[in-house]
Amino acid sequence: MFKLIVGIKGTGKTKTLVEMANAAAQSSNGSVVCIEPGDKLKFDVSHEIRLIDTLEYEIKDGQALYGFICGIVASNHDITDIFVDGSLKICRSDVNEMAVAVREIAYFIDSKGINCTMTASIAAEDLPENITQYTK
Repeated sequence: MFKLIVGIKGTGKTKTLVEMANAAAQSSNGSVVCIEPGDKLKFDVSHEIRLIDTLEYEIKDGQALYGFICGIVASNHDITDIFVDGSLKICRSDVNEMAVAVREIAYFIDSKGINCTMTASIAAEDLPENITQYTK
């Protein structure tokens, strides 16, 4: 299942993502991964969650993010949940590039039976129409 949490800065997207990630870590029978640009969540997410900083791996666009997630899944077959904070920021604030990445990641994640939640600092009305179904 893929879900996109959107809203302008300060609307609680990251807090919601952290709560969801920590809950997943408590209930998962596998691995939980959290991806973010930077390391601001290192004290917020459970130590059981694999926290990955995209800046360390030069992940700077949507295609790189998609490939990175595919690689993570390929290297660890017991991943149950993936959380991505700041997906629009990772995509250099390019909404169309993020939309392509969202569609590719959603298709891939659904084919693997993994839960994935991503956040993006953008108003819902500014989202491209082809990804609005992921916000519901």
